[in-house]
Amino acid sequence: MAPKGRGQIREQSSAADAPWLLLMFSLPANQASRRVEVWRKLKQYGVLPLPSSGYLLPNTAANHERFEWLTAAIRKYKGQASVLKVNEIDDQPSAQLRQMFVEARSRDYEQLMRELRKKTSKRTSGELSRLRRRFQQIVAIDFFNSPMRSRVEGLFNTADGLAPESSASTAKKRKEYLNRTWLTRPRPGIDRVSSAWLIRKFIDANARFAFADDPRKLTNAVPFDMFHASGFGHRGDDCTFETLRKEFGIRDPKVAVIAQMIHDADLEDEKYGRSEGFGLDRVLIGWAHEGTADEELLRRGMEMIEGLYQSLT
Repeated sequence: MAPKGRGQIREQSSAADAPWLLLMFSLPANQASRRVEVWRKLKQYGVLPLPSSGYLLPNTAANHERFEWLTAAIRKYKGQASVLKVNEIDDQPSAQLRQMFVEARSRDYEQLMRELRKKTSKRTSGELSRLRRRFQQIVAIDFFNSPMRSRVEGLFNTADGLAPESSASTAKKRKEYLNRTWLTRPRPGIDRVSSAWLIRKFIDANARFAFADDPRKLTNAVPFDMFHASGFGHRGDDCTFETLRKEFGIRDPKVAVIAQMIHDADLEDEKYGRSEGFGLDRVLIGWAHEGTADEELLRRGMEMIEGLYQSLT
């Protein structure tokens, strides 16, 4: 523990309830390159450097794992490292620490916004993908929800062609699609199961789903992700999930993240640099190979997407 005085750390008697993790370490003087490597990792983790000593993160399972991995690396480099679970730092109340985390992430978001606003009309898809990946990295360490996040999301929505939401027009459109049967092709994959989840959660809570290769077999149904001009499907560079999100003005930030995952898994163009959807798609393919019925494939797939949605912060 730190000596008494300014910046004293008070260890929680019940460590499981301690809100903070503190990493303290030292490396031999001849390990300058290793020190740079450790600092880069700390920056990637979104730590808050304390003026006295040590590096702070909120006490979560993921952050604990990160610090434990780093301490193991530091010891391998012949250094010393300890991870403390602490309750408070006497000259920096928890509210002040949380605000410092928010301010740090706000600076990250502001820098990203400046890049997004540069030469917007001349930006290539590769540059935009790079900025999206940077945004995802910042969100992952935005532990206390900086208000700047929504502003950056708005800029990305504009770049993605998602028009500002009009509550009246959106409500009118959704009313037209209530209590409908939605038709898609058999053997649903990642785009179709996620689109069905989006329909039932945000568009038509009482939606019924049917399967057919030809939409003319069920004329009153709403086709989605079918090789047909009517209904909702791929448009331009968008998968069906993205089309539905834009058509119905769904601005939930977690849906925006899922849209990126589904796009990359469905179109395999690495537009957003996200790999999470590929694993979900392989699970669906495995169930299909087992002979799982279309209705059950859709049900299981929708449950997976709901679990994914609930896991996002």
